[in-house]
Amino acid sequence: MYTFDYQRPADQAGALAAAQGDARYLAGGQSLIQAMKLRLSSSERLIDLGGVAALKGIRVDGGNVVVGAMTPHAAVAASAEVRRALPALAELAGGIGDPAVRNMGTLGGSIANADPAACYPSAVLGLGATVHTDRRTIAGDDFFLGLYETALQPGELVTAVSFPVPEKAAYVKFKQPASRFALVGVFVAKTAGGVRVAVTGAKGSVFRATPIEQALNASFTPEAAKAVAMPADGINADLHASAEYRAAMISVMAGRAVAAALAR
Repeated sequence: MYTFDYQRPADQAGALAAAQGDARYLAGGQSLIQAMKLRLSSSERLIDLGGVAALKGIRVDGGNVVVGAMTPHAAVAASAEVRRALPALAELAGGIGDPAVRNMGTLGGSIANADPAACYPSAVLGLGATVHTDRRTIAGDDFFLGLYETALQPGELVTAVSFPVPEKAAYVKFKQPASRFALVGVFVAKTAGGVRVAVTGAKGSVFRATPIEQALNASFTPEAAKAVAMPADGINADLHASAEYRAAMISVMAGRAVAAALAR
């Protein structure tokens, strides 16, 4: 690990003031610290957001579930408000990593890191969420740009994410058993504007499965999702699964997600 200056501000203003030059925000640290230990990442300054209480919390605001950026996964999973208004999000959070990861990892850290196999990006894209920062709001459809790449500008701080409450939704993933990251994860949401299907773990970034969306808009059934043959072009291939296998699993996981959504 390279040397760095560590700061832990008490409020958001202090965090923004410290974000000068080669600085990085530290949320849960579940990805960043590991990358720094391996010397895959380095910064002159780390700004620990753990002391910024205003960035934590959950509330239901009209038709939206609003989650503060520094809210741990475990808090989202355990929240009675989230379980009542948007159970798919609570279940997604409860399936991330292990208890240690869920108690340290945060929503804001997850989406800012934009790991291609992370679970939360599928909820942001699948629900058409809005990402709030200290400078602006960013539509979920515009937030994830590529492999570990987002629309965030240098020094921009994610403060919260607003998830619209859908008519029905569910998230199902085929997980890597050691890490519990998604080899293929699918978030399906039936909304007033149509069905949205977001896929994680299958490409360099989360994406919407348009062919499955079209099939489900015509017939919101597990059979309709499973009948779609997703192309293998651009799909990840590694020691865990071939591109063809992952492509096939997208339709299978989508079908299971629809079944879970209908069962609520």
